[in-house]
This record gives sequence, C-alpha cells and structure tokens, in this order.
Amino acid sequence: MTDTLSPAQTPTQTPTGRVRSVPRLVFTDAEAGALEFPSSNSRSFNYFKPQRLRATMYEDVTVDVQPDPERYLTQHWVYGFAKAPGGYPTEWTAAKSSDWHWFRDPNQEWEQTIYKNNARLVRQVEQNIANARNEGAFERWSAGWSRIVAWHVGAWMHPEHGLGMHVFLPAQRDAPTNMINNAISVNSMHKLRIAQDLALFNLEVSEARSDFDGTAHLEAWNGDPIWQPVRENAEKLTAIRDWCEAVVAANLAFEPLVGEFFRSGFVMATAAANGDYVTPTIMGVAESDLERDLAYTKDLIGGLTRDHQHGTRNIELFGEWLSRWIPESLAAARSLAPIFSEPERSPVTFDDTLARARERVREILGELEIPTPKELDQ
Repeated sequence: MTDTLSPAQTPTQTPTGRVRSVPRLVFTDAEAGALEFPSSNSRSFNYFKPQRLRATMYEDVTVDVQPDPERYLTQHWVYGFAKAPGGYPTEWTAAKSSDWHWFRDPNQEWEQTIYKNNARLVRQVEQNIANARNEGAFERWSAGWSRIVAWHVGAWMHPEHGLGMHVFLPAQRDAPTNMINNAISVNSMHKLRIAQDLALFNLEVSEARSDFDGTAHLEAWNGDPIWQPVRENAEKLTAIRDWCEAVVAANLAFEPLVGEFFRSGFVMATAAANGDYVTPTIMGVAESDLERDLAYTKDLIGGLTRDHQHGTRNIELFGEWLSRWIPESLAAARSLAPIFSEPERSPVTFDDTLARARERVREILGELEIPTPKELDQ
C-alpha cells in the first residue's frame, strides 16, 4: 500500500535539479470563473443583467456602484451611523419592493449627461437674456408687468431652491440604490439651477430698469399673503423624512398643482401678451426639466405599484400620501388666484388654469394605476 504524502512532503524537481516540497493545489471555488454571473457565458464580462441585449454606458457606470448587502456586499455594511443602521437601509421608506435594483432612469443620467444637458440649458438662458439686453427688451416692459416680474416671478426662486436643497437633496442620499439616487440628485440639480437662473435674471433686469426692485422677491416670499400658503407648502415638504414620500409629494402633487400651474399656466401664458419674451424662456427650461423629472418619477412609482409582492400595498400607501399632500398644494394654488388679475392683458383665467392642473394630476395618476384621491376635487 502506497503511503499518502502531505502537500509539504510532495517532491518537486526544479530546472536546477534541486528537489523541493511545495503545497498541492486545493480548489475552493474561490477562483475566477467558479461562480455564475449574468454574463458567465458571454465573451464580454458583466456582473448585472442589463435592461436590453447590451448594457448602456449609463448602466455600466451606475448599476451597483452603491453597495448593498443583498448584492455582493457579503460582509454586510462596512460603516454605520450613531443610533442608526448602516449604509442605505430599505427601511428609510414605507414603500416596499421585491428588488430595488430593477429601476433604471429613463433619462439615463450620469456624470457626462448631467454636465452636457445643464451646460446646454444655461447657454440657452444666457443667450436669450443677452439678446434681450442688447435689444432693449426690458425697457419696453410696462411698469405693471415689471412689478409682476420683480414681485411674483422673483418670489418663485425660493420654492425652487427650497425643493432642490431641502427636499430632493436629502431624498437622494436616503434612497437604497445608486440608480434611484442618481435620478433624484439630477432632480435636485434642476431645481437649484432654475433658482439660480431666476436670481441672475433678477439682477439683469435690475440693471436695465431703474424702477425694477431687485429685492422685492424677499418681501413677497416673507410677507405677501398671496405667497404664504405656497411658502407653507414648500416648507412642509422639507420636513418629510421618507425619501419616497418626498418624491411623490413634490413631483406628483406640488409640481403639477403649484409649480407647473405658476410657471406655465400663468407666466408663460401671460408674459407674451405683455411684451415679455424672455421670462417664458427661463420658465420653459424649468418645464423641460419637469418632464425629465416626471419621466423617472413615473418609472419609479409605476414599478412599485406593479411590484408582484408589494404592489397592492404600495398603491394604498401612495394614495394615503397624496390624500395628505394634494390639499396642501391646492390651497397653495388657490392663494395665487389674485395674480391672474394683475397683468394689463391676460389671455388665461385662474379657474381654467387650475382645472388643467387638476386634469394633469389625474392623467399622471392614471398612468401609474393609482386611484385619484377625492381631495383633488374638493
């Protein structure tokens, strides 16, 4: 019977003729190729399943960048916070998903697209303002319209900044995957950029017109009764701690009933009739941003309502959230009714504009298969 030698006793002859003992190879399934991945049988390696046949650049630089104990982070979270769970816990929202990693941003936003898109829009706004300044367009405004821009349009920079800095920015930190976080963070950037655009626009007009009060927006936002319900609505949104509720309340209630209502329903519809073609271009950029933000919101919320495990409960939850926030936004919209009678020429009415805003909410909720809360008709 042959004796079994240990790995250390196994003789191995080297090219120099010396004999050494080396360990035997022991396969532990930790070597490359031992595990099955989505691309194990492909000639190109990938550790996730792309939405289509091949992964996009957006997916390559976004998917699984943020770690998760349920995907590859086998040692669990490697850091935590005092009196709080580590990492990005799914418990930071009452909404549930059988797999949070399914979401892909329909806008496919990543670092390069963020810079390109925002730079393009900033150039567009700057060119329009420069053209207006060179043509003396600001000087041709009536005194009444100049006050509306200083008082009301100027005031609008405050809710834009508030939502960007204190609603979407915290929400993007708390969401459980990098794909969701990226989409929400771009939403935050959109809000901060349009607030900045309005602030710079305010300075431009202040230099062009001697009767333009560049500080009027502060008085309007802090004390004008017309703006206080809007301010209250915006400040209440900043107090939401559930990141998913923040997205629902801001993008499915506040934006169509207050944001779009004011930017498109009042400013863009009224400015041209009063000889102002510059302000609508700035608000138009904000409306373009909103369409992109609504696209990711619809995909995210729609995916949660159709989740095979938690969809029914999520629909009930979103209905509860909307029942809470729609009355707040309707009250804010109604407080803006007096501004529709301020322009010398106004082709739209408050009632028609609010009716369109309500219908907009119904259309969005219909796409998401969320029953329309009765509060929308009150």
